[in-house]
Amino acid sequence: MEASTSGKEGIAEIVFFDLETTVPNRGGKRFWVLEFGAIVVCPKKLVELESYSTLVRPKDLSVVSLRSGRCDGITRGVVANAPAFEDVADKIFSILNGRVWAGHNIQRFDCIRIKEAFSDIGRPAPEPVGMIDSLGVLTEKFGRRAGNMKMATLASYFGLGQQKHRSLDDVRMNLEVLKHCATVLFLESSLPSVLLGKLQGSPTVITRSRANGKLPCREETSRKSLPTSAGYHRAVPYTRGSLAGKMTEGVRNLLCKAQGNQLPLNSLLKHSHTLLR
Repeated sequence: MEASTSGKEGIAEIVFFDLETTVPNRGGKRFWVLEFGAIVVCPKKLVELESYSTLVRPKDLSVVSLRSGRCDGITRGVVANAPAFEDVADKIFSILNGRVWAGHNIQRFDCIRIKEAFSDIGRPAPEPVGMIDSLGVLTEKFGRRAGNMKMATLASYFGLGQQKHRSLDDVRMNLEVLKHCATVLFLESSLPSVLLGKLQGSPTVITRSRANGKLPCREETSRKSLPTSAGYHRAVPYTRGSLAGKMTEGVRNLLCKAQGNQLPLNSLLKHSHTLLR
């Protein structure tokens, strides 16, 4: 089996596809394909190269509801004059065969329905060269932050509008959802401490409002910074005779002693209680 390729790179193209089917109202009944929609995209640029959609008339029209509970759903009257699956099988085969298949929950649903439809007409089903099921990929990589991971929920999470439950519209929505999720994951991997809420306040960060609209000098540090040399002395707004002044002097002397004698940290902590006497 030869794979359909994209341009000169020899890379298999990706086909996003979706099926609309009947919904059996009791056990033992099968699904029937009512609509097929697909877009072929270049794997490197994700630009649409080709698109195709068609309604499909099932062998038994009675399995299709007279009315649909969805705003853009498919009714018996809509598919009454649509082509049978065998009439569009060649086109569907050429769209799918030898490409990377992509879609939402296609492994457990759409792929099975495609094989059933081709089996009904006695023809071998198309075969993929790879599979991208966005339900599994997004559940693993994106997590359930967007809810139950249904396409309608994901689209709502990213503000992409309401799912129409029509094959070609849903396929394009699927691709847009993937792009949005991929962008979020890329940004989070680039700036994890910021975008994942792990950023801790830095003592050297000064906002523009605190700096009165001026950028701070390189040497400027936070007011919480400790002196780094024995000769450092900072004026304080209180007199040396006050309690705060005595504590400041005690801290300065203790640090000077620690630097001069290379006093270990545990010894520094052990004798620090003298500052409060």
